[in-house]
Amino acid sequence: MSKVCEISGKRVMFGNNVSHALNRTKRRFDANIIKKRFFIPEEGKWITLTVSTATLKTINRKGISAVLKEARAKGIYKG
Repeated sequence: MSKVCEISGKRVMFGNNVSHALNRTKRRFDANIIKKRFFIPEEGKWITLTVSTATLKTINRKGISAVLKEARAKGIYKG
């Protein structure tokens, strides 16, 4: 399974390791992704989402229902 946040769409980025001699080799920056279960009180059910930790902070601040509503409006989340 690829490391992609289901809400924000954050994914792996690529860049370079740069040494003191300015030699460059390719590297990847993985997104900080976790799998988390959320309870949606309006629907009375649990859902499992793969989210980044930054998105998890947003969910804690706004609430899961508001975040899912915004994601569905933008067409990011289809569930």
